[in-house]
Amino acid sequence: MALSGLQIQKLLPKTNCKECGSNTCLAFAMKLAAKKASLTECPYASDEAKQVLGADSEPPVKGVTAGTAVIGEETVVYRHEKTFVHQTLMAVNINDDAQNIDKTLTAINNYKLERVGETLTVNAIAVTQKSSDESFLALAKKACEITGLPLIIKAASTSSAEAAAKAAAGIPSVLANADASNIDEMRKIAEENGHILAVTGNTMDEVTALTEKLKSGGFNNLIVEFKTDSLAEAFQTNAIARFSAIKNNTKTLGYASLKYIDAGDFLQDVIAASTEICKYGGICVLPTFDPAQMVTLMALRLNIYTDPQKPIQVEPKLYAIGEPTRNSPVFVTTNFSLTYFLVSGEIENSGISAWLVIPECEGMSVLTSWAAGKFSGAHIAKFMKENGVEEMVDTREIIIPGYVAQISGELEESLPGWKVLVGPQESADLESFIKTVLAK
Repeated sequence: MALSGLQIQKLLPKTNCKECGSNTCLAFAMKLAAKKASLTECPYASDEAKQVLGADSEPPVKGVTAGTAVIGEETVVYRHEKTFVHQTLMAVNINDDAQNIDKTLTAINNYKLERVGETLTVNAIAVTQKSSDESFLALAKKACEITGLPLIIKAASTSSAEAAAKAAAGIPSVLANADASNIDEMRKIAEENGHILAVTGNTMDEVTALTEKLKSGGFNNLIVEFKTDSLAEAFQTNAIARFSAIKNNTKTLGYASLKYIDAGDFLQDVIAASTEICKYGGICVLPTFDPAQMVTLMALRLNIYTDPQKPIQVEPKLYAIGEPTRNSPVFVTTNFSLTYFLVSGEIENSGISAWLVIPECEGMSVLTSWAAGKFSGAHIAKFMKENGVEEMVDTREIIIPGYVAQISGELEESLPGWKVLVGPQESADLESFIKTVLAK
């Protein structure tokens, strides 16, 4: 029987230290009771609390580690309830009879996408056996050597799976294709080599029967692979599993998922992968490596897995764009990451060097922070004075975003001797503004 928040609170240290992220131990206990937190978040939980609460305090979706990345440990059905925690891992499939394997692996290893201050990369390599045991083992070894990424091992036999698993020893990987016919052998291989076991079956009932068997037998380093025949079925199955795990505490469905995408069409593959990212996918395996496809999916994933209660923001300070001098122009915008990177990118693209003043705006956009009183003329002037901007530059002109032209008078009053120029509303027009207005 699940414990109530008040019952859980009696087992907590009652220090109200706030280190768990909650204001009080009672608030944290309520989160534990609602399955929206883990007891591991309390640094002072006693051995008694750990023993009594045990699995009852674990997130409803079991967490596992592939390589250095964690999947699972989710506590909500909808992102806005709290946030989604661990991003869908993006993997690329390579068959052992494919052409240009070395070239593909090198391209995957070199792929890096810079977006709003984060470097996004491919997370895993799926190796699939289509030919001999020797070719499959060679592919697994090569994938480990070139990329160092975790593998999703899809072998034609348990002997091939075991050989590939040993080749990936030391890199926590995934053994796929574990079903009722080979579950005991596959469990042994996964356990001996420190890998995750992906359990599959023709129906959800078959999958849950296997997860229950493995967990009761002491092995729980699991994810699940549901077999579905359509996009609608995949969507529905993922939703049923997540709802069951979180709302009904169905432990046999409380696992991250693995999905191989192969609709046979570029656009349909993007749609299917997008569905996995938006609807609870743990690992999404793409059929080929295509940078254009990858950038689309990674941008979507970044948006979905951004905490809606904590906007992505950059450090408030004076930034140098290029190699500015004391007479270089000075721009100002908010510390919302997307705004910062768009503005700084457009300034850099214009070919000039400049200073970019980024005051503390709590990660809000220009209009939002202005409406909240965080991007006023007085606020910007105070930030510039406290950070010594006037001593660092000789120029006395500052360019503000066009959306907040109304603060120009207040900013000039707060910064005696400075002239305020109103820039364009959209960052995309900055390059034209720089070349037509500042160049005069």
